[in-house]
Amino acid sequence: MAAMTVQLDIVSAEGGIFSGRVSHLQVTGSEGELGIMHGHAPLISKIKPGMARVTKQDGSEEVFYLSGGILEVQPSSASVLADVVLRADDIDEKAAIEAKNRAEAHMADAGTDFDYQAALIEIAKATAQLRVLETIKKNIAR
Repeated sequence: MAAMTVQLDIVSAEGGIFSGRVSHLQVTGSEGELGIMHGHAPLISKIKPGMARVTKQDGSEEVFYLSGGILEVQPSSASVLADVVLRADDIDEKAAIEAKNRAEAHMADAGTDFDYQAALIEIAKATAQLRVLETIKKNIAR
């Protein structure tokens, strides 16, 4: 018997990143972790910056970094729309560490006109990219 799958499309501002049948999608929505499988109730949710973990129809797994965005789910399909989507292999670890350190340093010597919200967003995005890389490294070590 074939596994129950969902058609998943992951799209960034630059274009389509992934399109295929998946047995499971895991993302962090605005209200917490979401696990999407065939037959899921329809929903629309904001997505927090972080990881999207996809289990493909053949059982293999792929991990993506999402800058945030929107998830739309129907019983047999799901769409992820994000400004930035990176495959885990395309994340520049050094650049993510530098961005995080730079934002933290700016927060430490912030003046009265400093935009704390923008700095926190940069830290969240860089931290999310580093978590994706850490997850990949843990899976490879197994």
